Amino acid sequence: MADDANFDASSDVLTSAAQGRLRTIIERIERLEEDKAAIMADQKEVFAEAKGEGYDVKILRKVIRLRKQDKAKRQEEEAILDLYLSALGEI
Repeated sequence: MADDANFDASSDVLTSAAQGRLRTIIERIERLEEDKAAIMADQKEVFAEAKGEGYDVKILRKVIRLRKQDKAKRQEEEAILDLYLSALGEI
């Protein structure tokens, strides 16, 4: 590990072009973080609306997760789950 006293963190380590590019990247990431927070707030609102209408939010989340999976992969996982539950005498 490098000694902190020997590390030069001055701005002349990067060229002005690299500094500008770094600033652009950081600012883009910050905007995306803001967008992500807004989207998460919107999702929370939609789930609250669904819950208010009597839908089970836990099941809605599961349905969304399952719809993202490849159908064959989902069927394989369900078959293995059934096998394990059957072996345990649960079904």
